Amino acid sequence: MRKIIHFVHTSLDGNVEGPNGEFDWPVMGPELSAYSFSLMERADTFLYGRPVWEMMAGYWPNVESISDDPHDLKFAPIWRDSPKVVFSRTLTEPGHGARVINGENLVEQVNALKAEPGKDLLLMGGASLAAELTAHGLIDEHHVVVHPVVLGGGKALFPATAKRRDLRLVESRTFDSRTVLLRHQPAPQ
Repeated sequence: MRKIIHFVHTSLDGNVEGPNGEFDWPVMGPELSAYSFSLMERADTFLYGRPVWEMMAGYWPNVESISDDPHDLKFAPIWRDSPKVVFSRTLTEPGHGARVINGENLVEQVNALKAEPGKDLLLMGGASLAAELTAHGLIDEHHVVVHPVVLGGGKALFPATAKRRDLRLVESRTFDSRTVLLRHQPAPQ
């Protein structure tokens, strides 16, 4: 069965975006960039919640006219060519080759997706979708990259929840003398 890998950037104070929705603070140095591409080699499908999807769909289709960053230029064709799944209760036509999972029978739909043939599934960023999938025990690995910035508010990596979820640290490492990876898996129940 395919795994869901959650790959996300967070600030030191635990936010995935700033108080005004800013996401201009993650820096993809060469080591972090290489690590992200190694995750993409494990996966063949990208997963997104609607807010992250809208950001990605507004950037990656035409990135060559916006950016000259080597990471961006290498990732853009991978993004365009890869299957994409958007989780949304309101979006019906996401474009860019993506399909929608509408949230009804979420656990069944995600388990069916995991049972499809192929490589792992890479959940890129976000907070709400990751929290919901985590609450249902559907995420197999969390790859959290902590950046050296304090945003002073914004959207928390994991919104408040009524139920505790224990994880087990399986790896930590630094990239580019700047960021720290914390890789977790669900703790045995």
